[in-house]
Amino acid sequence: MNLNILYEDANLLVVDKVAGIDIEGIQKLLPEGFSPAHRLDKDTSGALLIAKDPKTLEFLQNQFQERTIEKKYVCLVEGGVKEGGKIEALLGRSRQDRRKQKVFLPGEPGAEGRSFGASLAHQKWAGKREASTEYRVLKRYQGYSFLEASPKTGRKHQIRVHMSYLGHPIAGDKLYGFKDQRMPEGLKRQFLHAASLIFTLPGGEQKTVESPLPEDLKSVLANLKTL
Repeated sequence: MNLNILYEDANLLVVDKVAGIDIEGIQKLLPEGFSPAHRLDKDTSGALLIAKDPKTLEFLQNQFQERTIEKKYVCLVEGGVKEGGKIEALLGRSRQDRRKQKVFLPGEPGAEGRSFGASLAHQKWAGKREASTEYRVLKRYQGYSFLEASPKTGRKHQIRVHMSYLGHPIAGDKLYGFKDQRMPEGLKRQFLHAASLIFTLPGGEQKTVESPLPEDLKSVLANLKTL
């Protein structure tokens, strides 16, 4: 399998990850010494930032930790989202299903004393971390909404959990979707795509790299009725 490179220089590259391969699989395709600077779920496609050496990896990971990298995703969700907004909530592992993350709100069992904005050390101890996602509606379809989502934090499954919490799970998401959730015609995976990254190069220049919507997701949209 060949990697589709969206951008490359002496220090790093951005590849267009296809759905169906996890980060460990990507790592096996990379030359020795290259390392992904962040993660995308196995069935999420799109822009993946990769460092060519340990110094660049640390440089990029610091940007993720400091939240200076701007990430934009597009997703198709169930139902009619009325307007854009921002979700802020603590995320932690679900007690009912250890594969899943869950939103915890103030006053909820397991969330006592852990408000949004609590100290990082306290959140780590509690096993729950703040998570913030901004979203806006790009287009509306019959039964679905096409959104742009910008996670301001990088928690596991963040967009998927937040959309499900809003009552609009991502189409095709078998883990966070509702029971008996419909599947749009032609969709074989969760409809979530990492559309762009804006980050700083080691030389100080700001770089924007975009990943076009893949053909399998384009065809799904083409089969939907617009509103």
